[in-house]
Amino acid sequence: VYIRVVYILPDYSVSVIHRLPMPNLKDELHSSGWGAGCVCFDNITTKRNKLILPCLISSRIYVVDVGSQCRAPKLCKMIEPVDVFWKCNKGHLSIVHSLPNGDILIANMGDPAGNGKGGFIVLDGETFELKGNWENECEAPPTGYDFWYQPRHNVLISSAGLVPKRAGRGFNPDDLKKGVFGRRLNVWNLSCRTLTQCFDLGEDSLPLSVKFLHNPDAAEGYVSCALSGIIYRFYKACCEANTWSVEEAIQIPAKEVSGWILCKMPAFTADMVISLDDKYLYLSNWLHGDIRQYDISKTCKPRLVGQVFVGGSILRGGPVTVCRDEELKCQPEPLVIKCKRVYGGPCKMQLSLDGKRLYVTNSFYSTWDKQFYPNVVREGSVMLQIDVDTEKGGLTVNKNFLVDFGKEPNGPCLARSIRFPCGDSTSDILA
Repeated sequence: VYIRVVYILPDYSVSVIHRLPMPNLKDELHSSGWGAGCVCFDNITTKRNKLILPCLISSRIYVVDVGSQCRAPKLCKMIEPVDVFWKCNKGHLSIVHSLPNGDILIANMGDPAGNGKGGFIVLDGETFELKGNWENECEAPPTGYDFWYQPRHNVLISSAGLVPKRAGRGFNPDDLKKGVFGRRLNVWNLSCRTLTQCFDLGEDSLPLSVKFLHNPDAAEGYVSCALSGIIYRFYKACCEANTWSVEEAIQIPAKEVSGWILCKMPAFTADMVISLDDKYLYLSNWLHGDIRQYDISKTCKPRLVGQVFVGGSILRGGPVTVCRDEELKCQPEPLVIKCKRVYGGPCKMQLSLDGKRLYVTNSFYSTWDKQFYPNVVREGSVMLQIDVDTEKGGLTVNKNFLVDFGKEPNGPCLARSIRFPCGDSTSDILA
């Protein structure tokens, strides 16, 4: 397991200038976040000296120093799983953000045994010591994964995720309708740390990515449901009572297929990004293989303005045949960049501050990668650059840019989370 520092030159050539090996195997580094990231709206300058790396399988937490030598990060602290288990009775850690008071909040998906259990753990923002649970014990939802908050509205909203010990075995259709895949959207009082509302988004909907609009006064955002293909808009319904509501904003239809594990293939919206100007929303469809750009100038009626395929399970010439498709007339062609065939589907995304460069990797979770995209495991994943038309909308694959993680010195790797030291579109929560 490695952290890689990638330097991108103006001509789009790429150089890996440093590799930081982690001291343990089978951690499953899934996401990352900065040790500082809640900043004032009129001053977005913040020091990003520490990178927090929670582990999805082992429940270990790494703290990486990227400030002392920005081109040669080093491991400065490690919190062992046993500490998380004993102090918090939590495990299987996912998304991380810093809180307004400077502490670090990390969402969890389960308990130490891998059963479903939502909630959050807290690290001290200065020492990075484990402080304990964030929420009241009795408030823990059945599952958890992602979260975002708006300080000015005193609200935190979290998604559901999967039951870890079942998800770790891969996707099994027999798990449908058995509570393995989450269905709730949770609304929390940020200052009191209490659960105030829950929305049922449908059985096996699997809400994953949660994003508020960046405007700190905005009382609305979106949550993407991976298995149902629905993106819901959540918004404050009553300011006096501080109550929230949800409504369907986007639906991506499943495709009727043959040669796949089910007769209908969901889009599986694995990640979602909103541009800093709150003009565009981006979705990565890990199974269908496309990245979508929506104009959200009218937040209740997103409009599809850009779409590009960068892999997926429905490519022409593959084992899956699309029998009925409400959107496409033919199956997409495979993507080849710099003589390399790109396998897998788009997953984790990161958008530049100016909104013109969207970066994407194509690994979701190692056991699921092995099941759906074995070539990615054998040949390594990639990082791609998508050029964005920020005026009229539109997406184009940059054929001059490729980071090939199949050529690593110690063998092929699976790439996921992307962070920019100078700032990006998912790190900072504006206060």
